[in-house]
Amino acid sequence: MKDKISKQDAIFYSHKMAQLSKALWKAIEKDWQDWIKPFKLNINEHHILWIAYHLKGASISEISKYGVMHVSTAFNFSKKLEERGLLQFSKRENDKRNTYIELTEKGTDLLEETLKEYEPNNNSVLRGVLPMTEMYGKLPEFLDLSALIKEIYGDEYMEILERSLENIEDETDILENPTHIEAYKSTTSKSS
Repeated sequence: MKDKISKQDAIFYSHKMAQLSKALWKAIEKDWQDWIKPFKLNINEHHILWIAYHLKGASISEISKYGVMHVSTAFNFSKKLEERGLLQFSKRENDKRNTYIELTEKGTDLLEETLKEYEPNNNSVLRGVLPMTEMYGKLPEFLDLSALIKEIYGDEYMEILERSLENIEDETDILENPTHIEAYKSTTSKSS
């Protein structure tokens, strides 16, 4: 790597990536917390529910891996969700070492309710990309970022991400009414 990039360029790139990522995460974190606060959930709990929902049950290590959180964080927040009746823990006959979680009916209902209550107009990141959407007729792509994350976390992580995105696209029965951004996307795609 030394032959390809100077130390100064590496520091510059790392610093820029860190600053931009931190600023973006701060906005995402605030939007996410504001969205789920009425449901008495924190981000880790909501993320665990979402992962378990899309994986149709998962091991604690899968929750940790795909939720990009420490195993103890995944376990401890899952325990809190179990105490609220939103998750159930189990062991599998063929795998006694790992602990698995599944959403209860109450957990599924709560997660789906959060999705119904999501309001794109309250999302600063979505509002921030609207000028680009107006210019290009679609939401920005994540090709470079996806390639970078794939290098860091691997193919399996990206496959789970893609599967969850496909699930979201298939959830028209949960998200009955198109949101303002969805209506906007459909009008811009018709005009292009």
